[in-house]
Amino acid sequence: MLAEYYEQIEVLATNFTLAILFLLIGLAIRDVLKRSAVPKFGQIIVWMVLFLGCFGFIAKGIIQVLWESGV
Repeated sequence: MLAEYYEQIEVLATNFTLAILFLLIGLAIRDVLKRSAVPKFGQIIVWMVLFLGCFGFIAKGIIQVLWESGV
């Protein structure tokens, strides 16, 4: 039974691992910004870049699912 769902489990584990990685990157960036007294404008730019990276990853996943389903 596990062999039947191996691909789905692999995809879920990969997505979960990448989500945790993005969370840890966000926590590290927050710590660096807090300790180095970065101006507010710089903080906004840094968070925007991080958000756009996450958004690009999510958009790629959605596009891939739509492409493979033939919609």
